[in-house]
Amino acid sequence: MTTVLGIESTAHTFGVGIVSDEEPFILADVRRKYEPKTGGILPREVAAFFSSVAGEAVREALREAGVSMEEVDAVAVALGPGMGPALRVGATVARAIAAHYGKPLVPVNHAVAHIEVARFLTGLRDPVALYVAGGNTTVVSFVEGRYRVFGETLDIALGNLLDTFAREVGIAPPYVRGGRHAVDWCAEGGDFLDGEIPYVVKGQDVSFSGILTAALRLVKRGARLSDVCYTLREVAFSSVVEVTERCLVHTGKREVTLTGGVAANELLNYKMRVMSSLHEARYEPVPARYSGDNGVMIAVTGLMAYKAGVTVEPRRAFIRQRWRIDQVDVPWYPSTPKG
Repeated sequence: MTTVLGIESTAHTFGVGIVSDEEPFILADVRRKYEPKTGGILPREVAAFFSSVAGEAVREALREAGVSMEEVDAVAVALGPGMGPALRVGATVARAIAAHYGKPLVPVNHAVAHIEVARFLTGLRDPVALYVAGGNTTVVSFVEGRYRVFGETLDIALGNLLDTFAREVGIAPPYVRGGRHAVDWCAEGGDFLDGEIPYVVKGQDVSFSGILTAALRLVKRGARLSDVCYTLREVAFSSVVEVTERCLVHTGKREVTLTGGVAANELLNYKMRVMSSLHEARYEPVPARYSGDNGVMIAVTGLMAYKAGVTVEPRRAFIRQRWRIDQVDVPWYPSTPKG
């Protein structure tokens, strides 16, 4: 049995996961999330929070898994993409653990990890993946050794669009309540404002900054907030489903997954499921619990990478804030799924 401890610290969550290549697979899943009382996330405040909770989070994960560090075979860490100050905390903790206990250190790309945990938990083998989160909106699929980008946002991410709009109009934070985004709650009873918010798809890519500007202008002009939320959500979700559909047709693949923080959204899942069924493709989103950032996804990817011989010396484990998914070799593909 091979056991890997994974550390996630790219954005608002410091996560520690422990997984093995034998059942029950997931041995520990510990998370500490930074939530500002007002406004957005300040990287320096996140880093200070991570530094205060990191030690106990690692200890709790080991207790939950019922293992000691001596029994862990490797340490995996997300080195990017993400916020620099937050990434540095996770990297420092992982380097220290690996060096102190003499464990191999495995570098993990955060975006790759979101897709790998989806494959791991759904049993999908070779899907088209829509990765939507606070800082990322990308349509990817595996081709010749790497995940290739078939479409992406040209400006802000889908999650950032929803969060920024909700914050600007005063319906958040908190952004998520009862598993639904503030925009979802606000959209109840709303009507579609035809032609008021631009639908922006440019080839395989999407753009959300103009959508945000138009929605905020509507609110300032006195439009009913529920109508604006409903329209904003419909336009944004439909655009990412369209570019995913184009990738599915282009590649001829028969599987589709949805992953990232926004993947827990019920309406987006419904739209993705309908689109996939029209093309007779199997659709399996990542389970909602693992849609957001977590240490399990880093440990899962680290496990596969470690078994494929991917490691880095602790002193060379540098963070990469803009480490794109299509810059990462994936030599273990498609061996991840357990289904």
